[in-house]
Amino acid sequence: MPKTFPFPQDLRDAQIALHETRAACEEYARNLPWSAEPMPGWESDKQLHSTYISSKPASPGYTEDQAAEVTRFRARLLELSTTVSTHPFWETVEAGDRVAARMALKHAHEPAEA
Repeated sequence: MPKTFPFPQDLRDAQIALHETRAACEEYARNLPWSAEPMPGWESDKQLHSTYISSKPASPGYTEDQAAEVTRFRARLLELSTTVSTHPFWETVEAGDRVAARMALKHAHEPAEA
C-alpha cells in the first residue's frame, strides 16, 4: 500500500488551484495565434520520401488583451508553483520520502481507488 501523507489543507488548496490554473491557461492558449508577435506565414520544401509539406499561416500576433491574459496566467502559475514547492510542510517530510510525497500531492484531489 502506498504511503500516505498528512497534507495541510492550504497546501492541498494551492495544488488544486495550480491544476485548475494550468488547465485554464492551456485552454486559453489553444485559441491564440501561433506567434505572440506578428509573423509572416511560411511553407517548407517537400521532404525526401514524404508528401508532407509543413506550413503555417501568417500570425497577427497577440492583441494587448491576449498578451495581458497570458501574462496574468503566467504570474499566477509562478505564484502557485512557488507556494506549493516552498510550503513549510516539505520540511516535515523525510528527505527520502519527498518525491513520493510530491507525487502523492499531485493526485491527492482524486477520489481513492476502490
